[in-house]
Amino acid sequence: MQPQAGDTVSSLEARYHGRVMAFDPEAGYAMIGMDAASAKKFNASRLSTLDLSSEAEPNLNVFSAGGSLTAWAGGSLTAWAGGSLTAWAGGSLTAWAGGQYVPVPGNTAAFTQINLQNAQTLAPNLGQGIEVAVIDTGVDLSHPAFTGALDLANAKDYVDGDSIPQDEGTPGTGAYGHGTAVASIILQVAPKATILPIRVLGPDGSGDAANVALAIRYAADKGAKIINLSLGSDARVDAVQQAIAYAAGRNVMVVSSAGNSNLNRLTYPAMDASGKGVVADHSVSVGSVDETDRKASFSNYAKELELVAPGVNIYAAVPGNMLGAWSGTSMSAPLAAGSLALAAGQLTTLPPDLARKLRDNADNSIYSSNLNTDYAGMLGKGRLNISKFLTAAKATASQ
Repeated sequence: MQPQAGDTVSSLEARYHGRVMAFDPEAGYAMIGMDAASAKKFNASRLSTLDLSSEAEPNLNVFSAGGSLTAWAGGSLTAWAGGSLTAWAGGSLTAWAGGQYVPVPGNTAAFTQINLQNAQTLAPNLGQGIEVAVIDTGVDLSHPAFTGALDLANAKDYVDGDSIPQDEGTPGTGAYGHGTAVASIILQVAPKATILPIRVLGPDGSGDAANVALAIRYAADKGAKIINLSLGSDARVDAVQQAIAYAAGRNVMVVSSAGNSNLNRLTYPAMDASGKGVVADHSVSVGSVDETDRKASFSNYAKELELVAPGVNIYAAVPGNMLGAWSGTSMSAPLAAGSLALAAGQLTTLPPDLARKLRDNADNSIYSSNLNTDYAGMLGKGRLNISKFLTAAKATASQ
């Protein structure tokens, strides 16, 4: 909501019978948590007075994670053998010895599909100096994949209310390990990037809208250049969309997963990514295809979708020093986020249309065969092509 002149935390709490969760009078922004009775009374009052400037919205467990550990079904869970992903940042030739992605060989086909090998040659900084916020279930802070890659000084846990966003849960249950996987996928694409882990989802994969909104603003304030949201809600939450607008206004790019219900609609905030203005310029919605460029069986699709990327059996870190295959649009989104980090690491200043270039330089060949006949125009501009995107981004920067 927008506070009035002279408002304080105590005056807002007295007026709305709730708890102030965030208050920035200079930005004209306040977030207030209410119980169900207070929210119902507030909404009834605003309708009777025709004051539609703010509304009490659902909060508890509105958001959920968008991917699953398929290794438990396929028996492919193994010990992590690659060491730190940052250790492979010495050069793309080392990581791609013999045409195979050495750190995680199981991703060779998917990474070849999106031209990652050539992209890492085009972007030798490999994302250095770029911080990517992963707003998720947290990460396994002791996993060897992340050695030297985490911004622990600014890490945040909105679930437990502390600064230790440890991925928690029971192996094979709920969304345990989801954030760990997402972060490791970003680092496989941009191994010199830094991950800012922010925990907003619990072990079951659900999270409160208020925490997602606060986390987005926090990440922007702490210097993240890219925010990965491998989560979604069936309902539009204005507080979250305002937070994304806040980040976009600070030239922060936001990548959102499309959802995994195989429906002709996207989850939020992906649904709003293709809107207008500064948010559209800084946002990307991402769905999934398989290794043949066919729409993944689970991926949502819609005319609003902007991009697709591999999302079936993507190998990533699993808590407990393990490696496993994950599937979901949650795995596709960090491939896009890592691509933005690669480009950002090569540019002195970030152009305001970098996210738009990512989707505009997708490979539209996914529409040229009969694989996706039923989804014409509903898989975005095409499948992620990182080298094509980087070439376009570097060409524009040199003009």
